[in-house]
Order: sequence, then C-alpha cells, then structure tokens
Amino acid sequence: MLDRSAEAAFAAVLGAHQLRAYISDNPHYCGSFVEAERALPHGMFHLIDEGECMVDFARTGDSLLLHSGDLVMFPHGAAHTLRSPPDTDAGPAANRFTSILCGEFEFATGSRNPILDALPDWIVVREADSQQQFRHLARLMAHEARQESFGRQLVLDKLADALFVMALRQHIASSNERRGLIAALIDPRMARVLEAMHAAPGRAWTVAMLAELAHQSRTAFAQHFNEVLGVSPYQYLTEWRMAEALRLLADPKSSAATIAEKLGYQTEAAFRRAFKKIHGYGPGRTRRAARSAQIEAIPSAASVNR
Repeated sequence: MLDRSAEAAFAAVLGAHQLRAYISDNPHYCGSFVEAERALPHGMFHLIDEGECMVDFARTGDSLLLHSGDLVMFPHGAAHTLRSPPDTDAGPAANRFTSILCGEFEFATGSRNPILDALPDWIVVREADSQQQFRHLARLMAHEARQESFGRQLVLDKLADALFVMALRQHIASSNERRGLIAALIDPRMARVLEAMHAAPGRAWTVAMLAELAHQSRTAFAQHFNEVLGVSPYQYLTEWRMAEALRLLADPKSSAATIAEKLGYQTEAAFRRAFKKIHGYGPGRTRRAARSAQIEAIPSAASVNR
C-alpha cells in the first residue's frame, strides 16, 4: 500500500496531467470474430463483459486469453488484435457470444508524462486476482452499458476514469517491474520529496533542501533520484511546473505573469522560455485553445431559444 505522501504525490500528478477516459465502443459478437486495432497516439483498453476474447500483441507476437471481467490496457496505444478463441471441448467458436467495453484515455499534457513513462506496453487485470472494488466497478460498467438510460455515456466515461486508476493501483500492487514514478511512489524517501515539490512548485528548491527531506546526502540523493525517475531533480521540477502551467493557463483570470510568479520564475520571459522548451510551443497557444473551448461550450442565443 502507498503511504500518505505517495497518495498525495500520485493525486497531484494525476490532477495536473488531467486524465480523460471514455468508452468509445461496445461491440457484440455472435460467433467468430477478428478485430485489428491500429496503434493510437494515446492509450486504450478493453473490458470483457461477456464471453472470452483472445488478444494478440503485435509487437511481441504473444497471445492471451481473457475471460469475462478481465481487463487489458495499452497505456501507449500499441497495436493489437482481438479475436474469438479457438474451438474447445466447451463448444465451437461459432456458437459463442462475446461483449466487450472498449475505451480510450489521454492526458491534456500529451503522451509524455511521468504516469505513462512508468507503465509497460500493456497491463492485464484478471477479475480472479483483482480487488473487490475493481470487480464491483467492472460489473457496474457492464450493467450501465446495457441500459438505455439518460446520461448513459456520461456515466460510463466517469466510471472509465475510475477504472484507469483502479487498474493502475492493481498494477502497482502486483507488478514486479516498477519503474519511474511508480518506483518513486513506493519509495518513502522519494514519495516525501515528490509530495513537497508538487505541493509548492514555486518554491526555490535546492538539491540540499530535497536531500534533507529524503534523509540523504546531496550526492546520494541526486544519484538516487536520477536512478529512480530517469531525470535530475531540477528537470523533474521544471517538467512539473510546466504541467501545472498548462492547467493554470486554462483559467482566463490568471495572467501569464501571475502564473510565472506562482511557479517560481523571476520574470514572465523566463517562464515563457521554459514553457516552450518543455511543450514545444508558447503559453499563448494554450491560452487561445482554452478560450476557444470555453466559447464552444457556451450555447448560442438561437440554440437556447429553440
């Protein structure tokens, strides 16, 4: 289990990078089927509602049989194929019914963030090995998908957010290959440091200050941080600040100068340079996109009066 610092650090990262998960399809198959899923620039997942399904992993050539209640997630959008299982003693594939909830997920900050960087090409959660909460959620999603109730899609999408977090929690608890952010979260020293950096990104952090939180010497801390997270403490702090900047820029009440000061930059120009270096474009583009989204969300007078 993660301690309080790790929980706080994980919640902060997930909130800053702004996860959006949604159900994109709910196919039903009577008999044999083959569905080739092309690679996507963002993640996807499949929750088996009824029946069984074979998954062929394009990169390795491996195959896996999934049963009702099982989940397979592709954090990096890897290509794969879904198909009916071969004939067995239980009966030919032509007589079987299969239902799958297919979904996608992405982050507002894009495909490069510490959550995705810490995940493998695919994650499998078996219903038989999962926690009770995961099983309840999977059944609730399957039940909701069968309804024609008002707000069905909205409910499914909200549940898909929770499904991602629960699958990640199961992966953290059961995986023997922990890396990046996940490895840092289960390391109490790193978790304390990340919690502090996330809570106060604008503070003028030094390696000495962070090393003190980790109860290590500066040299040992800097080396350990780089080994676990793959970047220096300063680089991680910069990337964290820029993730926060994306979120803050969506608020039209906050000026770039105010955000720069809040994130610890002496001048707005320094903030803009750092933002462009990390994201590849200036903060003005983010601000314009946020304004466009807000305008599109406001119904016109004509549509309101219909």
